[in-house]
Amino acid sequence: MVDKIKISEDELKQKLTPEQYHVTRNKGTERPFTGEYYQHKEKGTYLCVCCGQELFDSETKYESGSGWPSYYQAKTESAIETEVDKTHSMQRVEIHCSKCNAHLGHVFPDGPKPTGLRYCVNSLSLTFKKEE
Repeated sequence: MVDKIKISEDELKQKLTPEQYHVTRNKGTERPFTGEYYQHKEKGTYLCVCCGQELFDSETKYESGSGWPSYYQAKTESAIETEVDKTHSMQRVEIHCSKCNAHLGHVFPDGPKPTGLRYCVNSLSLTFKKEE
């Protein structure tokens, strides 16, 4: 279980770019094939841009062809929470940071083994800590 935190909207507006704020707080989406981490290959950990929680490990990142960074597994089971998203005349599963509730993207059941999942994540919702 992850301890929840509340970050004020004013603090987030000061910390994040307008684009990061739009994605993480208003459930926006960056254009495909444009994100900073889409073709990122360094070893390390992807963190929530809002609160710094560890979300994904570079070892689980793969090229899905979707245009967004994709991972087949979260860093820990408790790092990500999900909810049904029925916007845009579709039914998808939204993923968000379990610590601060930042919108990250969506998860789909068409990923590789061993999980069969594709966590499709906006680069704007992430920051990266390089492996030392």
